[in-house]
Amino acid sequence: MSLGDDTGRTRTRLPEAGGDPYGGARRNGRSSSRSLVTVVGVVVLLIAAIAFANRGGGDSGAEEGADSPKAAATAPTGEKPVPAGASGIPAGFTHARQGAESAAANYAVVLVSADILKPDRRAEIVRQVFVADKQASLEDRFDQAYSKEFLSTIGLDENGNAAPGETYVSRTMPIGTKVTGYSDTDATVDVWCSGVFGTAGEKTTNPVTSDWFTMTLQLRWADGDWKVDSFAQKDGPAPVPGDDKASTAEEMAKAVQEYGGFTYAR
Repeated sequence: MSLGDDTGRTRTRLPEAGGDPYGGARRNGRSSSRSLVTVVGVVVLLIAAIAFANRGGGDSGAEEGADSPKAAATAPTGEKPVPAGASGIPAGFTHARQGAESAAANYAVVLVSADILKPDRRAEIVRQVFVADKQASLEDRFDQAYSKEFLSTIGLDENGNAAPGETYVSRTMPIGTKVTGYSDTDATVDVWCSGVFGTAGEKTTNPVTSDWFTMTLQLRWADGDWKVDSFAQKDGPAPVPGDDKASTAEEMAKAVQEYGGFTYAR
């Protein structure tokens, strides 16, 4: 399924023949995972490779080239922590470069979360994260992308819930951010991420795997906060896979339930 000009796919693959897809075997590396994804087929990108109609339609107002791409380590700034806003999503970011970076990192987490697949939570997320003039159209486009048929292909019911005894996992971890354009009204921020996606369950055909990707978020200062105007996603940069032993489905589900996420701030 295509949304706008960009297309994508979920990392959905069949387990290896014989035995628990989580038990014993070591991961064979990114290349084998990619080939298995291709064999299984291409589905809509769960992560959010969405091209919005307004992209490329005018000047975003951001001063491209005005910001250095050099990495800057997170350091104490004296700014107050970002509070949780509506629906538990961080809000109240500072009207500055670091506020835009913090907003982009936190929005990347929520836009690639398991909650985005749940119709009720999705509506809340759209209202909290996006600028007001994009919310109605985006709700429709998300609803079309995450349809009942699509959810079924990844083992979820129409409400975005996994089958009894299974846990759906979609957890994103920002590795770093880079401001590529900034003004008082607009900002463009790249967020380099790693994530874990799939279903933890003994009989799943979509076991939890890891991935690396970069999200680019176009932000706008609106109603006293940074909000998303549009965003896109691309693969990588990805490291050479390690030789870690895969956890069991039970261990993976337990980890997701016991370990909470973070609020990200510069």
